Amino acid sequence: MKNILLIEDDERVSEVVKAYLEREGYNVFLTARGLEGIEINRKNDIDLIILDLMLPDISGEEVCKLIRQFSDVHIFMLTAKGSLTEKIDGLNIGADEYLVKPFSPRELTARINALFRRLNKNNDPENIYDDGNLSVNYEKRTVKLKGMEIAFTPNEFNILYVLIMNNGKVLSREQLIDRVFGMDFDGYDRTIDVHIKNIRKKIEEDTKNPKYIITVTKLGYKFGGEN
Repeated sequence: MKNILLIEDDERVSEVVKAYLEREGYNVFLTARGLEGIEINRKNDIDLIILDLMLPDISGEEVCKLIRQFSDVHIFMLTAKGSLTEKIDGLNIGADEYLVKPFSPRELTARINALFRRLNKNNDPENIYDDGNLSVNYEKRTVKLKGMEIAFTPNEFNILYVLIMNNGKVLSREQLIDRVFGMDFDGYDRTIDVHIKNIRKKIEEDTKNPKYIITVTKLGYKFGGEN
């Protein structure tokens, strides 16, 4: 189980974010104060810190600087400060991600899930996705279902890869064509539908109620798997 430390002085925001993260299976530590957050991080095996910049004791920027003196834990900045300069400053002092308030808890959760997939602390570092049932390895360009390798065409693999790397985000047919085939593609956007149908046959237990490749009516497709 991953440990997440949320340093946020708005109790309402804290409780909502905590509820979403716990539903995803994370263990969440809460504090409204920066100095206490630093101590929690020192004493516990924290995998990710969600850090608000407007705190009652010291600024989030100062918290980030102090933590960076002894820890390389990933820091996700959560703040009402939205200017480009402030974002750049946050990243320069050691933040890994930046999300501006007001925000969607679902988006925050999706981005945290994506971050942990990139970290791959306990998995094969070449795997871009592995939930114990479906495993996708980018370097080897292999797809395995329940440990058995499944034959994928290059285009099918590329479509699956793009969807996984945008987990939770809806991509239109045009966006998929652009990212997989390039802007010079001369075919039809329904080509994507054919590939999606073939991918589902290979990885979905029930193609009529897919778990991984989800259709979003009138918008496109998204990847729905969870590590």
